[in-house]
Amino acid sequence: MKRSDIDMLNGGIGIKLLMFSIPLALTGMLQQLFNAADVAVVGRFVGEDAMAAVGSNSAVIGLLVNGFIGIALGANVVISNFTGQGDNESISKCIHTSVLFSIIGGICVTLIGEALAPHILELMSVPENVFPMSLAYLRIYLQGMPVIFLYNFESAIFRSQGDTRTPLFCLVISGIANVLLNLFFVCIVGMDADGVALATVISNSISSALLFVILCRKEYPIKIDLHEIKIHGDVLKKIVRIGLPAGLQSMVFSLSNMCIQSAVNSLGSEVMAASSAAFNIEILAYYLVNAFGQGCTTFVGQNYGAGKLDRCKKITRISLLMDVGITAAASYIILLFGTPLLKIFNDNPAIAELGLVRLKYILAAEALNAVMEIMSGAMRGYGYSLVPAILTFAGVCGIRILWVYTVFRKYATFDALMVVYPVSWVFTGAALVVAYLLFIRKLSRTQPDMGE
Repeated sequence: MKRSDIDMLNGGIGIKLLMFSIPLALTGMLQQLFNAADVAVVGRFVGEDAMAAVGSNSAVIGLLVNGFIGIALGANVVISNFTGQGDNESISKCIHTSVLFSIIGGICVTLIGEALAPHILELMSVPENVFPMSLAYLRIYLQGMPVIFLYNFESAIFRSQGDTRTPLFCLVISGIANVLLNLFFVCIVGMDADGVALATVISNSISSALLFVILCRKEYPIKIDLHEIKIHGDVLKKIVRIGLPAGLQSMVFSLSNMCIQSAVNSLGSEVMAASSAAFNIEILAYYLVNAFGQGCTTFVGQNYGAGKLDRCKKITRISLLMDVGITAAASYIILLFGTPLLKIFNDNPAIAELGLVRLKYILAAEALNAVMEIMSGAMRGYGYSLVPAILTFAGVCGIRILWVYTVFRKYATFDALMVVYPVSWVFTGAALVVAYLLFIRKLSRTQPDMGE
């Protein structure tokens, strides 16, 4: 074992799960903090319209990126299973397939996104005073999709081996570059939303390149050999079979958030700016939720590959307890400092007050989201990702879209819109718990445990 790797197949679980999940959560948090720097810089040095322009794109970008993050999670699961089985040849095939697939996928998304960008923003009801800056930001951001997708697949490779610290290290370097470039393009060059988009693309290229170089210097089977980069159909099918439903599940959140963002946009640029600022704060808690979910997926994936079913069940229980407890505590702390955090983005008291409304509804119920992530993550680790995706689509996307066109249409207030988050989490979480218990009961009857 390398010092950066974690032995998931033997010994205690709790401490190792923390060692895996905390760097992963910090990676997401740092990534979001650097993204929040985009909003803060334009909010401070350009104005509310530029701040709203950047925020109005978060749901669209989330839709595009989250889809491939889900597919990258498929690569994580497949490599984890092969690691548990000790199948080095298949691990190598999966890594080289993932690298090429991510680049091709990123290019395709860039081309399609550039063509559809104006129509997407029109569908989201972006106001006319914000539209030109929103479009410029989105077009530049889309050009960085190949390197963004490559970074996520590279990170998945490291996660599959229990290494979450190397992606964190690379992100710190690129994130510092992002903040400096934000200030350079906005304060010195005089750009607005397009400047922070350009800074984001350059910084993502740095992190992706760093991980690629490190993988080229690794030892077999996770070493990248430039001559071996090609698509292996059999491995790609396994990645897509697990990753596509996971990607669709992630996109469901973004689709519903696009619908909600459209409703937010209808309330004016002040609400848009407040919602954007609050989102960049609340999502810090979500990265804790998501990190333990991915930790559960990876630990279960390796142990399922090794035939250790009882250990898989234990991993799920520990992951759930840790995720709910830590997320609840973190959410309370963030909410406690909500107002001063919101004022970092903009010193308008009205924006801080509106942003606090969103924080209260979401952070107070974030632990419910942890239940969803762990149940989905555990089932994905077993390679069973279609049912969680379907339940999430119905429970999250269905309820939120229905809410926007019924409750919000009748009571067109920010409060009435935000309450949909905890409502959707309650129903979807309950459905996923039932699905998990039924799946485990069936699996226990059909597949024996191979023991420690």
